[in-house]
Amino acid sequence: MEDKAESKYFWLIELLAYWQGKVNSKDLIDAFLISATQAKKYLSAYNSLYPSQLIYNLSVKAHQTQTEFNAQFISTDVAEYLDWLNGYRAKTSNSNQSSISTELKIPSRRVSPQVMRGLIGAIKQRKRVDVEYLSLNTSSFEDRVIQPHSLVKTGLRWHLRGYCEYRSEFRDFVLSRFRGTPLLMDHATFFEKDDPGWNTEIVLRIQPDPRFSKAQSAVIEQDYQMKNGELLIKTKPALAQYLIQEMRVRTEFLAKTPQQQQLVLVNESDVKEWLFGN
Repeated sequence: MEDKAESKYFWLIELLAYWQGKVNSKDLIDAFLISATQAKKYLSAYNSLYPSQLIYNLSVKAHQTQTEFNAQFISTDVAEYLDWLNGYRAKTSNSNQSSISTELKIPSRRVSPQVMRGLIGAIKQRKRVDVEYLSLNTSSFEDRVIQPHSLVKTGLRWHLRGYCEYRSEFRDFVLSRFRGTPLLMDHATFFEKDDPGWNTEIVLRIQPDPRFSKAQSAVIEQDYQMKNGELLIKTKPALAQYLIQEMRVRTEFLAKTPQQQQLVLVNESDVKEWLFGN
């Protein structure tokens, strides 16, 4: 039986092998700031306890999942991997201590390991990738050649940010709308530095709904720690619409009551080109 102290290492071993397609001692060294000797010890311990899970691939110098892989420490829900990738790096505790907090359980959107491995590989190796994508415009799967550079969490879902060769522009792609096995191609020619929606900055000016009374506005100002009656938010242009949506700020029309809306964007004309439908 494994030591409980080893569980966090075993969890990461499975997480990376399953979602990224491989794991080696350097991954553990970087994640936990441990020595190479310790990292190899944990990989060896995992393989000893679960000999049918991983196999060492000499060509890539890493451990990969075997066909009969059966997760022992991970949930195989892509949200778990993406949360770790986003910096959360935590899994459910086995502690019996009572909790004074909870969180909404939002239905997850399915993303296959094959898709994730291909997209992560394209980002890390800076390559073009041919992959099937379901667009709302066509409602059918189409082959897209994308040059991805980042994964983005926008509230309830994750996107892939990259250059779309079909549209000849940088776009966002919903992760759950990819399918099949992505095909890595030659080296990319468009990168993060070439994406104006990613490497520049804009400011959103947010204020309480003007229909509020002065006293009501003061409550909203207190909620968001506004200064001089407004909140200034610096963001990447490509993320502006998602941020506005998360804050329930409408741009096309006002809600029926200020209580439904609460906040308004006062410099819409400055950022309009980055909002959906413009």
